[in-house]
Order: sequence, then structure tokens, then C-alpha cells
Amino acid sequence: MLMKPDSGIYVAGHRGLVGSAIWRELEQQGFRNLIGKSHSELDLLEPRAVDLFYSDHQPEFVFVAAAKVGGIKANASQPARFLYDNLQIQNNLIYGAWRAQVKKLLFLGSSCIYPKLAPQPLKEEYFLTGPLEPTNQWYAIAKIAGIKLGQACRRQYGCDFISAMPTNLYGPNDNYDLETSHVLPALIRRFHEAKLGNARTVTCWGTGSALREFLYADDLARACVFLMQNYSEEQFINVGFGSDITILELAELVRRTVGFTGEIAWDKSSPDGTPRKLLDSSRLFAMGWKPRVDLETGVRLVYEDFLKKFPSPKTN
Repeated sequence: MLMKPDSGIYVAGHRGLVGSAIWRELEQQGFRNLIGKSHSELDLLEPRAVDLFYSDHQPEFVFVAAAKVGGIKANASQPARFLYDNLQIQNNLIYGAWRAQVKKLLFLGSSCIYPKLAPQPLKEEYFLTGPLEPTNQWYAIAKIAGIKLGQACRRQYGCDFISAMPTNLYGPNDNYDLETSHVLPALIRRFHEAKLGNARTVTCWGTGSALREFLYADDLARACVFLMQNYSEEQFINVGFGSDITILELAELVRRTVGFTGEIAWDKSSPDGTPRKLLDSSRLFAMGWKPRVDLETGVRLVYEDFLKKFPSPKTN
């Protein structure tokens, strides 16, 4: 089932990092009947509210980009919220979509669903073959449940529900709160504030040796629209950039981009998380999709977005 320019398309989480990128991409491709609701307009934790929304708006296509997300610190301090909130949100959206006879739904998971010590790069078949990374297992278990619910609806009810597993994401509308953000936006804010404060050193968590892959949110959005139009299988599909770098290299890149001239210190008592997370995205690449935004360009664009949200104080 293909989306058409006048198809009713609901983007859950349309104000977030991923949802806003999907919204922009749909607009750029000429889709004009887009549906978005803020949290104040629709509480996705409430099943009756979601069912009423589906009944009132009757979307034909749904992108599930709504989730409670955060970095290592947020996951460690709020395990119950990360598990419960994400289970509730996705259960209401996915099962509600079946009841509302939505034509097609795309659920976005996360690369943290893979075992901590799975072989690299991560192939889709490594799913559920070993223990998870403890620092984000609560979020991972919720995402695993979302994948399985979509597959179950496909098997039992014949729903055209698909899932995509993106790698680490960054881009405009990211979260820069140091208590809850992911590594890249956190580094941008820390180096920026250190630059303004003429600090000599910025301390980063871990050893810097962990390897991570990063994908610009607008590239993921292109992949999501591409998959909605071209993919219809029970097996979820990886969406990655194709290469990774160490957190140390990432910190150096952010430091150069921001213009911080001090030193970087590493707090080796803090966790690194999973040693490496590089997705094998060969199935998607073989379909003809490839990322466009390299990491250096993407970090520059994100820093420009950050400066719009947190302009430097004016000096006389």
C-alpha cells in the first residue's frame, strides 16, 4: 500500500528529533495531509485518548516516532519510566492502529535491542541471541516488545506493520539537557559552555574507547519514508550510516566544531556502555537507499541548531 499526496499520515512524536525530521521529509515530498498532535493535545500514555484520536482522524498511515528517550544517565536513574512509558506509548499506538484499520504502520526501534557482545557489524539475525547492555536494558526491552507486537499483529490480523532499527541519531530539535540527552548533543553543550566560560578542561564520561555509529535525523527520515513506500516484511530492517568512530574521536570533532581550545579529560570511573554498536545496513543499502550527510557536516549543522536555541549572551 503506497502513500499518496492526499493520504492521511499521522506522525506520532512530530515535535521530537526523529518525528520532526519525518514531518519535514513528508512535506518536501509533497504529502499534504499530515497529522500531528502535541502532548497537551494527545497523551499517548492513555489508551482511550489514543483510540478516540484514531476514531476521529482515521489516519491511513502511521509513523511511530514517539518515545521516552535519553542517554546512559537518564536510563540508569529512571528505569521504571523508560520501561513503562515506552511500553504504554507503543502498545496504544500499534494495537490501536489495528483496531482503527490503519493501512500501514512503521515502528521505530533502536540499535540497543541487540545483545551487548553480539558480533559486529550487527545483523538483523543477531536479535535475541544474548544478554542486553545493562545500562539501557529497560528501553531496549520496551523496543523489543514493540517489534514483537507489530509482528504479532501482522501474523494474527494481517496488518502491514513494519519496524526499522536506526543507529544512534542526531540532528535539529535534539535534546540538549545534560541530565537526559544522548552523547553527541551533550558534548556540544558541554564544549559550548566551556568555551563561553573560558574553561581549561572538559571532562567526559568513560574512556573514550567505545565505538559508535551516528546517523543524521534527516537521513533517517528519508529512510522511513522510503521503507513505508517500498518495504513490507515481518523482519525488521537496520538503518545505519555504515561506519563508526570512537567517542574520543567524536569529542575531538565536537571540540573543533565548537571552537573550544582547552583539554579533554576522561572520567574512567564512569561507564562506556556497549563496547561497539555498528549496524549492518546492507539489506537497506541493497534496496537503493544510502545516507547523504557525513558526520562532520552533520555536527556543524547541529551546532548551528543549538546556537539558535541557546544564543550566546551579547557582550558590550
